[in-house]
Amino acid sequence: MKRCIFCLFVTLFALLSVSAADLVWSKQYQDYFERYHEVAIEQMVMHRIPASITLAQGVLESAAGRSELAVKGNNHFGIKCNGWTGRKTYHDDDERNECFRAYGSAYESYEDHSRFLTGSPRYQKLFQLKLTDYKGWAKGLKACGYATSPTYAKKLIQIIELYELYQYDKVKDFDKFRVNQVRRGILRQVYMFNKNYYVLARRGDTFRTIAADVDVSYRKLAKYNERDKDDTLEEGERVWLKKKRKNAPKEYRGRFHTVAAGESMYTISQRYGIRLKNLYKLNDLTPDYVIQVGDRLKLR
Repeated sequence: MKRCIFCLFVTLFALLSVSAADLVWSKQYQDYFERYHEVAIEQMVMHRIPASITLAQGVLESAAGRSELAVKGNNHFGIKCNGWTGRKTYHDDDERNECFRAYGSAYESYEDHSRFLTGSPRYQKLFQLKLTDYKGWAKGLKACGYATSPTYAKKLIQIIELYELYQYDKVKDFDKFRVNQVRRGILRQVYMFNKNYYVLARRGDTFRTIAADVDVSYRKLAKYNERDKDDTLEEGERVWLKKKRKNAPKEYRGRFHTVAAGESMYTISQRYGIRLKNLYKLNDLTPDYVIQVGDRLKLR
């Protein structure tokens, strides 16, 4: 009895210690999400698994792609060999020298993760949840036995909320576009910001060359970016794929942008995905105003 009480005390202490610990922002985690969010969105579109859940599981199980399983076998989700006929790798986990699945690429790992969840009766009830119910999915995965850690669901939820991964679960009109991108083998990276999407121009890019990759009219691209349709773009500049918004995201309320050398009202509007006329309006400026280095501009 004393031993049971002691074990219970140790368990409660461990749980309280974990719950008291704050999750700290990590650049390695952020880099991981920027690298794999498109794949997670694609899997969500095809298999109805929230992209936020896939990303949070991937970053947690693979230590942001740096775990031994991820490095040696491209295994980002800690899936073991049960029923697996492909390449294998071995690693100490619950037991010594356990068998884990190995893949040719991280993309294959993401695909197999989707098949693993959709193909197992154990997880079927999760697919009755809404795609935006990441808390339900996190708790359901733990309840269904995906992981043995008692704090697994909590960790997933904390990661999703700290890095705002839930934004990827709300993708709607972009779904068909991204799936087509992947199927066509297009390698142009698409980023998400301010409830919009953008690509970075390459050397020599025009709206026509980008339009050929993203299945959006080059005339519309030029219009969305408030430019002439025949302009040559600067390498690295943002090209928005939908009409820009009237202000910056909510988290920019009360914050300012300090103008640096070489910036213009237009480049600042492109950086934050704000329509140029609205940036002037937010700051009570007329279109003929020439900004100066050090000026502070409202973004919302």
